[in-house]
Amino acid sequence: SSGINAEYGIESKPREERSFGGRDYIMEEAISGDFALIKAYKADEAGNLIFRQSANNFNQPMATAGRITIAEVEEVVPLGAIAPEDVHVPCIYVQRVLKCTGHQKRIEKLTVLKEETGSKALSDSPRDRIIKRAALEFQDGMFANLGIGIPMMAANYISGITVTLQSENGILGLGPFPRAGSEDPDLINAGKQTVTILPGASLFSSDNSFAMIRGGHVDLTMLGGLQVSANGDLANWMIPGKMVKGMGGAMDLVGSAGTTVVVTMEHTARGSHKILPQCTLPLTGTKVVDKIITEKCVFEVVDGVGLVLTELAETETLDTVREATAASFEVSENVVPLRQIKV
Repeated sequence: SSGINAEYGIESKPREERSFGGRDYIMEEAISGDFALIKAYKADEAGNLIFRQSANNFNQPMATAGRITIAEVEEVVPLGAIAPEDVHVPCIYVQRVLKCTGHQKRIEKLTVLKEETGSKALSDSPRDRIIKRAALEFQDGMFANLGIGIPMMAANYISGITVTLQSENGILGLGPFPRAGSEDPDLINAGKQTVTILPGASLFSSDNSFAMIRGGHVDLTMLGGLQVSANGDLANWMIPGKMVKGMGGAMDLVGSAGTTVVVTMEHTARGSHKILPQCTLPLTGTKVVDKIITEKCVFEVVDGVGLVLTELAETETLDTVREATAASFEVSENVVPLRQIKV
């Protein structure tokens, strides 16, 4: 429980609970519908479909969930023009094909690479201090999923090691943002930002992406937080009363066994505590956070102990951290100054 007192207009039916591998899960019925409306790149005359770049996302699984699937496509090609091994959705799932005309692809979040103006050195602002510490979490050979903002900015300082970035909309091998003018509306990350991919990258459907996540194949998840509790509960997806589109993939990302979860955030929000005995906002996951990185310090979440302060910024004291932290915490015997990557 998140400790939230709330009134619910619609109460869902009770769900079956099961335990797999020592972790508890709520069972949910698979989604089905009378119609599935999807967007594809090409269809052949039989109705086989292919997608372009990261536009597969949830189109492929949705095509299998509809009793009647209607596919809007950019091009219809003759039989045989799509190689059998390239088909993403077999024709058995597709009942209608509509060729669009005068179609213009809209980019919701055009994000381009900023031109270098000199050194990559960051300032000592709270945000930049967090970025420089977060960049030290990357290790050679890692597969990592990064939230927008500070986590993605920390990736700019990966150097001398290989880290493969995953996006839950179906990309493994994310590259930097594109240069202005080279953006591709079919190549976006889960935050709808335009991106590039690196040599050796792969593209797939969102359900395949979540199989990677739920299977524990992602080594590191780094994301922002609205609140974190003393025992590692995380709230990062909504503030009651404000419109949200949903929590996205965060619940799966933080709930996967074998994945290290690092939360990067400013220590307080306009003077309000964000590190609390218990979260008061709707939870993303319970006991899921392994480490908290702020501009003031680093906390590790230790099972059976709670928060343990392991690094302290030189501009802070234990008293200033305690004042900014509502939750109680232990102090490591080997506290070191807040580490920063060299840029």
